[in-house]
Amino acid sequence: MEFSVTILGTSSALPTLDRYPTAHALNVHERFFLIDCGEGTQTQLRRNHFKLVRINHIFISHLHGDHIFGIYGLLSTMNLLGRKADLHIYGHRLLKSILDDHLKYFGQEFQYKIEFHEVAVKSKEIIYEDDSLQVEAFPLKHRVSCFGYLFREKAPHRNIHKWMIEKYKLSLAEVVRIRNGADLMLDNGEVIPNESLTYLPYEPRSYAFCSDTAYSNRVHEYVKDVDLLYHEATFTEELKKMAAQTGHSTAKQAAKIARLANAKKLVVGHFSSRYKDYSVFLREAKEEFENVELAKEGSTFAIELKRFKD
Repeated sequence: MEFSVTILGTSSALPTLDRYPTAHALNVHERFFLIDCGEGTQTQLRRNHFKLVRINHIFISHLHGDHIFGIYGLLSTMNLLGRKADLHIYGHRLLKSILDDHLKYFGQEFQYKIEFHEVAVKSKEIIYEDDSLQVEAFPLKHRVSCFGYLFREKAPHRNIHKWMIEKYKLSLAEVVRIRNGADLMLDNGEVIPNESLTYLPYEPRSYAFCSDTAYSNRVHEYVKDVDLLYHEATFTEELKKMAAQTGHSTAKQAAKIARLANAKKLVVGHFSSRYKDYSVFLREAKEEFENVELAKEGSTFAIELKRFKD
């Protein structure tokens, strides 16, 4: 029951010799999702042992080059690897035009279909779901339209307390109905509510990706109680004015969002290449929020499964 994110790139705008532009790979129950696709993403995916053809959904936050320039090579490589399954890409409507122009010249022989899904949300909205995962998009505050993504594990079917099965001598059919959410009606007309009969086997997990954004009072509401929050921290407080002017955040502002959201853990990244010592980001963030780590190429953050016992 894996739920983990691997950081593929942590640099803003300019890649460096040891830092790539933004890209994250998410593993939810061995289903793989890519969030943003900066230059060199396919190399980083291979380096971190991800099979490219197993990625079926790509979520793009916005149309700045350091978040999309890697997608062109990735699409071609997927075809060379023999991909046949549809690939779903989510992003701003103009991304479709960009991809259509690219594919007109370089995608004529693709053996798979690209399904584009426009993201145009004014508040938090569900844009994707399957049997185990729900993805919500929400607006961020940047120089161009930009979206954050919240990946939330769906709640599992509730388990029935064993002692309840014995107490009420439940039949198999009654057990199935109760697991699907039904209350129990006794012969005397008394109703035993489902919540008294059952319990969640584990607590659903969540991960939020907050790409390029100036500090916004709304973001913490969109990611309330998230298990793992990634929030950009391009600058430190000494360049707070530049952060606001360019639509970015400082490490301290990212940490404030984590604190207000009641996040369990914060990861900061998207560092400006002007910094040589990244420990300053960590020190600054910890002034606001204790449980914080720096994003590093190849680092994986797994959210442990919290099981509940009968």
